Amino acid sequence: MIQYARPVVLPLGHRQCIWNSSLSLSMCFPSLTVRSLSRPAAWFTANVSGIPPPPSLSMCFPSLTACKYLRRRCLHDCILAPYFPSTNPERFACVHKIFGASNITKMLQQLPVHQRAVAADCMSFEAGTRVRDPVYGCVAIISQLHQQIIITQRELAETQGQIAFYGAQQVQDLKQKTQSRIQYNETMCFNASQQDSLHLDQSMLDFYRAPGIYWSVR
Repeated sequence: MIQYARPVVLPLGHRQCIWNSSLSLSMCFPSLTVRSLSRPAAWFTANVSGIPPPPSLSMCFPSLTACKYLRRRCLHDCILAPYFPSTNPERFACVHKIFGASNITKMLQQLPVHQRAVAADCMSFEAGTRVRDPVYGCVAIISQLHQQIIITQRELAETQGQIAFYGAQQVQDLKQKTQSRIQYNETMCFNASQQDSLHLDQSMLDFYRAPGIYWSVR
């Protein structure tokens, strides 16, 4: 529970001020800057009287990198917290430089929760490429990838054509080998039949020429 500071009597040359949550700090310290006025009254009380300040909301919720960069208090429901952690401050600084914090918040709010992480990664990638290449940005990478896709598709088409050619040639060679084998088998069968016929004729001739066999002529 936050306890408000009691009235503090300032040294000579300063005014006595009663610090509370409703009193404007500019009435007590007109010379303070805008950045110092954003601090709670307990901070000034601690620095004047030596009393340690009470725990604030920012101590309960660690400051986010984005909120630190924007110099504002980070609330527990900050939409940027899950996607721009304090462990990577360069991530938000780069995205903020290209898109702006308000545009980042609007784009994330327009998306469903399950798509925000992908959107944050896309913005971070695009912002990083834009910082490295202010002229083309991510378009240069997209163009390079497109050229690689075209070259790869061309090589794939050539490879598929070679596979089809050699496949057809292999089938043709197999057909020729099969046909040659069939012709060879037919030739061998014909030669074998011719040899059998000649052998039969020679056997019959030898039989007729055998001694003791006489032919009667009528």
